[in-house]
Amino acid sequence: MVEITRKSDRPARLSELEDAVERAKEFLLNSQYPQGYWWGELESNATMEAEFLLLTYFLGAEDAERSRKLANHILSRQREDGTWGQFYGAPGDLSTTTESYFALKLAGLSPDEPFMRAARDFILSRGGIPNTRVFTKIWLALFGQWEWKGVPVMPPEFILLPNWFPLTIYDFSSWARATIVPLLILLDRKPVVEVPEWARIDELYPAPIEETDYSIVNPSRLIGWETFFYAGDTVLRQLERLPWNPARSQAIKKAEEWVLDHQQEDGSWGGIQPPWVYSLMALRALGYSLDHPVMAKGLAGFDNFSIEEDDTLRVQACVSPLWDTGLAMIALLDADLPPDHPAVTKAAEWLLQEQILKSGDWQVKAGAVQPGGWAFEFENDLYPDLDDTAEIVMALNKTEAKAGGAKRAAVDRAVQWLLGMQSRNGGWAAFDKDNNKHLISKIPFADFGEALDPPSVDVTAHILEMLGQLGYDAGHPAIGRALDYIVSEQEEDGAWFGRWGVNYIYGTGAVLPALEALGMDMDTPWVRDAIRWVIEHQNEDGGWGESCASYVDPDFRGRGPSTASQTAWALLSLLSAGEADNEATRRGVAYLLRTQQSDGSWDEPYFTGTGFPGYGIGRRLDRYLTPDDEGYQGTELPAGFMINYHMYRNYWPLTALGRYRRLLRGERAVQTPGVTLGRSSMPPIT
Repeated sequence: MVEITRKSDRPARLSELEDAVERAKEFLLNSQYPQGYWWGELESNATMEAEFLLLTYFLGAEDAERSRKLANHILSRQREDGTWGQFYGAPGDLSTTTESYFALKLAGLSPDEPFMRAARDFILSRGGIPNTRVFTKIWLALFGQWEWKGVPVMPPEFILLPNWFPLTIYDFSSWARATIVPLLILLDRKPVVEVPEWARIDELYPAPIEETDYSIVNPSRLIGWETFFYAGDTVLRQLERLPWNPARSQAIKKAEEWVLDHQQEDGSWGGIQPPWVYSLMALRALGYSLDHPVMAKGLAGFDNFSIEEDDTLRVQACVSPLWDTGLAMIALLDADLPPDHPAVTKAAEWLLQEQILKSGDWQVKAGAVQPGGWAFEFENDLYPDLDDTAEIVMALNKTEAKAGGAKRAAVDRAVQWLLGMQSRNGGWAAFDKDNNKHLISKIPFADFGEALDPPSVDVTAHILEMLGQLGYDAGHPAIGRALDYIVSEQEEDGAWFGRWGVNYIYGTGAVLPALEALGMDMDTPWVRDAIRWVIEHQNEDGGWGESCASYVDPDFRGRGPSTASQTAWALLSLLSAGEADNEATRRGVAYLLRTQQSDGSWDEPYFTGTGFPGYGIGRRLDRYLTPDDEGYQGTELPAGFMINYHMYRNYWPLTALGRYRRLLRGERAVQTPGVTLGRSSMPPIT
């Protein structure tokens, strides 16, 4: 164990700290949109551009100039070894590289180009197309580059199953069910859009195509859900051959109606790329023309997700304005921006207009709980986000908005909604309640991302921090259950797993500020264990960093090149435990001061946000898998989805530096000058 030491000397001249905070504040203030929100780019991987290019070709909406710019961006993301990866610095990924190669070829690039040869060599060295993930094979099947018989079967009748049935579409996570419903149509219709001979990718098969084995891989275990679903897939293939299926048309019609009902105002489905592209292709397979209002709206919506720059076009998997706005407000207010400053009051008024008061899919499992949350995106009224809601409430609570009564009502509704969404184990998930049927992850095509949305420590901690700032304490039953859950999830070395951020630094950086906000004793042994873990994982340069590979390799736990956002999370951990005078804190602050750029921002090429670790079950594993285990993935994270939030590098460091400055002044790191609920007004569990 590293001994926790303190030094009374300050990390730098106070003037340096003051200057850094003020420059960071000015940078954020200058980044605000006229409407009042903040919004930074959400960077992911090249499959976004590749699949968008393929989508437009499938729909018959291709545009040569747009395809050229998409191809330019895909090429800009290729590494020297010819590969494309899931995150900055990741090893090459077979499926990502295959989709990128196919998109480039369809855009007209010659396979004889050196960069195409390098990509092809890598793909073949990994076993070629037959070894790609199921979702890549679905994309290839849509263009005749893989046989539909090599894709797992899922009958459309699945959507007809009633809610009391052991397994329905509402047992999938919100993002998974929004993807699966249109896939039910595609898997039934099995459409194929032919590509020119020159665009075919037969060269990515390690053996002649006629020798390809299209059978679904038989699970290695003789007993288990994997074997059950494998057997079911075999039976369903036989049933598909029957000439008469009376429920099929009814199921397709219901799936079609479900898709139509779930389009958002911005043209998207679920506010994210996968359900969006599959919904458009499913409707096209059902005969919808491009000038149909739903199709036209869906295609036009991508304009708001796309960024054109330097003769390239890149497509975001999602947009994060409400998340960014809440966190930017917190950073500015923690850095002593007045709570009635025009920037934050305008942001608060914009947020109040964005609260979701309509029903959504989450009510299928949550029952009579009334809406009151906020989404992640501009338009996603069907899927409010618990994590966003907690951060937005904290931001609103710190402001002095002109519409004070409206703010109080909004906060009350949000708290009631969050309390009603608490899962049975005491934790909170991102979108759903008690979404944890693990057998879903055993379905044959669930080999990418997460099919479930169970509670996570980081979301739970953010909600607890919010409740603490509103005046709740550990005596509230909901908080007691949540604290029990958090304690049960602590790792042996003292850290907490990060579901939505990378990784143990993020999870630990969420828990400790929550404990402080609740007035917990920060000197208890298990809290000190967490502090020791943070200090033990500080880099020599004074910063902290953790690779996305920590999700699959224990050697990367809390280890990686220093980043501004992860250094900020570590500092928030230390500051919440009263370690402002700690040597580690001093060095961490010095790192942020040293790496800040002249305009007040920080640079951060590394991915510190998490979409999917790729476990399927949506939560941490009980142990790290080995190559001999089912579901093992290497450090390339082929089943994962990682994110670089471009605003993380700026508002998280400002939050840390602002709270540090308050502690130097002898003030509390977190202040709540806004409307704070008294004990008498605290909503009970509903």
